[in-house]
Amino acid sequence: MSFRLTGETVFVRGLRLDAEIGVHAHEHGRTQPLSIDIEVEVAGAAEAERLSDTLDYNALVEAARGVATDGHVLLVEAFTARLLDACLALPGVSRARVRVEKPGALASAAAAGVELAGERG
Repeated sequence: MSFRLTGETVFVRGLRLDAEIGVHAHEHGRTQPLSIDIEVEVAGAAEAERLSDTLDYNALVEAARGVATDGHVLLVEAFTARLLDACLALPGVSRARVRVEKPGALASAAAAGVELAGERG
């Protein structure tokens, strides 16, 4: 390589999933749409020639699906924290940033949500 890397990020943006989420009575027993962005730092992504040499995007999608199908979550904050934890547990991931938006949460806004970032501890 003719450059010095300062970061290697694998990401999925605008993932749409339905999840049982919310604190209000009318939110229980039904799913609601979420929009999810995930960015993870993975060493070696720039040199990868085979999928097995890097993190497959589908691992990020499956981490989000796992949280979404794991039962009712009261707060977007809790959902986001669980997803961040799942992403940091993936092989090779050193840091992650997760943004979860709940479209329709506020009548006067396109979405409301939470963004969390963390590193493997």
